[in-house]
Amino acid sequence: MGEIAADERGLAAGGKEAEEEEETSPIEQVRLTVPTGDDPTLPVWTFRMWTIGLLSCALMSFLNQFFSYRTEPLIVTQITVQVASLPIGHFMARVLPRRSFPVPALLGGGEWSLNPGPFNMKEHVLISIFANAGYAFGNGSAYAVGIVDIIRAYYYRSISFLAAWLLIITTQVLGYGWAGLMRKYVVEPAHMWWPTTLVQVSLFRALHEKEEFPKGSRRMSRSKFFLVALICSFAWYVVPGYLFPVLTSVSWVCWVFSKSVTAQQLGSGMHGLGLGAFTLDWTAVSSFLFSPLISPFFATANIAIGYAVFIYVIIPTAYWGTDLYHAKTFPIFSSHLFMSNGSFYDITKIVDSRFQLDQDAYGKLGVVNLSTFFALSYGLSFATIAATITHVAIFYGKEIYQRFQASKQEEPDIHTKLMRKYDDIPAWWFYSLTVLALTVSLILCTVLNDQVQLPWWGLIFACGMAFIFTLPISIITATTAQASTPGLNVITEYAMGLIMPGYPIANVCFKVYGYMSMNQAVAFLSDFKLGHYMKIPPRSMFIVQFAGTIVAGTVNLGVAWWLLGSIPNICQDKVLAADSPWTCPGDRVFFDASVIWGLVGPRRIFGAAGNYGAVNWFFLIGAAGPVIVYIFHRIFPSQKWILMINLPVLIGATANMPPATSVNYNAWLIIGTFFNFFVFRYRKKWWQRYNYILSAALDAGVAFMAVLLYFTLTMENRSVTWWGTAGEHCPLATCPTAKGVDLSLDPTESRVCPVF
Repeated sequence: MGEIAADERGLAAGGKEAEEEEETSPIEQVRLTVPTGDDPTLPVWTFRMWTIGLLSCALMSFLNQFFSYRTEPLIVTQITVQVASLPIGHFMARVLPRRSFPVPALLGGGEWSLNPGPFNMKEHVLISIFANAGYAFGNGSAYAVGIVDIIRAYYYRSISFLAAWLLIITTQVLGYGWAGLMRKYVVEPAHMWWPTTLVQVSLFRALHEKEEFPKGSRRMSRSKFFLVALICSFAWYVVPGYLFPVLTSVSWVCWVFSKSVTAQQLGSGMHGLGLGAFTLDWTAVSSFLFSPLISPFFATANIAIGYAVFIYVIIPTAYWGTDLYHAKTFPIFSSHLFMSNGSFYDITKIVDSRFQLDQDAYGKLGVVNLSTFFALSYGLSFATIAATITHVAIFYGKEIYQRFQASKQEEPDIHTKLMRKYDDIPAWWFYSLTVLALTVSLILCTVLNDQVQLPWWGLIFACGMAFIFTLPISIITATTAQASTPGLNVITEYAMGLIMPGYPIANVCFKVYGYMSMNQAVAFLSDFKLGHYMKIPPRSMFIVQFAGTIVAGTVNLGVAWWLLGSIPNICQDKVLAADSPWTCPGDRVFFDASVIWGLVGPRRIFGAAGNYGAVNWFFLIGAAGPVIVYIFHRIFPSQKWILMINLPVLIGATANMPPATSVNYNAWLIIGTFFNFFVFRYRKKWWQRYNYILSAALDAGVAFMAVLLYFTLTMENRSVTWWGTAGEHCPLATCPTAKGVDLSLDPTESRVCPVF
């Protein structure tokens, strides 16, 4: 069965290759993408690398943490720095003095210079590794910062800066330890080829190729195009970011039908199904799903199908057709938690002085209710977990096994041979780091247990889960590029919620140690493979990754501490002004998860004592789905399109909802289709030259203008008040439509809704 995937992608299935191919790589994609030469004399430990790398890491950490609290949390990615750092590196190579200085014998002797020569690709790769740490290896900001956010902004409790810093750093460094222990199994072998890293290799080669234009050509250089696009993005964002925020979600259906609840539920891009909603704000396009310009069209098409089925078939049927889980008593699209009468659930009333569940208060207020949208979103996440496991086992299992077996027996390929010129990382570096991180984590869970709640045995259990999952998930990612880690966070939440209900912070700490340390390990291993392909000295990789992780985590926490203490009512979307950008959609979902899995516990939500026990059947449905697809493939082997059905992607298409909304998906899908289908097909040369450059410029321009607006206007309380700054203008989209539900009876309610 594994050969199905191998045949479809034309991968080598193992066996002895021709001598010429053995000198390159047994994997065709690697042979076509990765250069087989190396120049060990190129300097990498340069002033330029450290200056640009540290500054980009700190800047990206600041920007991504800053934006994480906003309604449209733009994530500035590694590609932005990858593109922007190139002209800066060349500029420093031109202007820095070339004078050499003697290095003391104690430090190795020789000479050192601020400017050892032209800016080279190896320096550029290390800068991008710094940048990768700056956006938390794909997460935007350090995941553990969410714990600080919910403690201070939602539970209204406190945590010390020291405890918070130790929590953030240890969860990241533990992942580094797992990565070091697994490196020899999933980085050095040629059959562990990490497909996603080839995109980075291709971009590095494209950026460093010498640009030559025919005489009289009007073609623009990449650096000039980047500068022009950045200026345009920077200038435009002042409109949706300050003067005319309504452009973030143009929900014209609400304007036409200003008194219809149903029309606004259908038309609202922020609180409804987004029918006809669009945006002129790049942050709304790239928030949650990253830039649509870097997503291949195949993935975009799968997400489009899954999104359309969920939002425009399943949700309307559940809400208007069957009133599933009393759907009409709650908003059609919401991540909030509710009382049985449709009003918001005041979670603070069921938390006692010890930061645990007050069972008497919970008994009086009643069970926690979810919107049907939120409940079904959890159901799809359950199905995605099961479908991913079954899909990988059926369609990739044999291939993964063959690759792993080959990796243990194969001769080293050309890339591994070239890397042997450099001193390897001593094993004791990783062992020491792992022991140190575990020791500090145990101190955190014992001496400072009153702040994190996680007992020492919970930490050991979480680390055990992370360690067990790291190798198989790394092998899957290294051989298939399947997104296998989404959903595993739910497993950790579910497990700890069953074992230790009533402790919300213990649950999220367990999730961070159990899930995120593994996720970090896979990201570290991916970076190690990138360094392997680009012939970066391993010890340089180690130090840069470690330094970037410490810098990024510290900056993330510093920004969080500053904003949580300086912005009144941050994250409280029920009391903030309609045009306030500080609604923290990601933290809202993180908080809800801490309540569902930790404070209340899965038995009272998805068990016999809750309303949503049937949602557990989604595990079985997800597991069975790929089996059915495989059976149809065996019955109709000539129908090649059946193999294109990727159920984990289809089912998990809306995994980012919530906190993502329909306007985010609408815009992302339209722009992604335009650039990666039409432009790619009909203007391929333009796409090859400028597509990634445009994506980076749009991200950077918006990020810099947003920060400028905050420091120059928002902090000075200078605002513009008119119709275009008064929110989305869909006030009825969050109203219930069940008969007799009267929210006016609840004095804490801010929604003004009609009674049916």
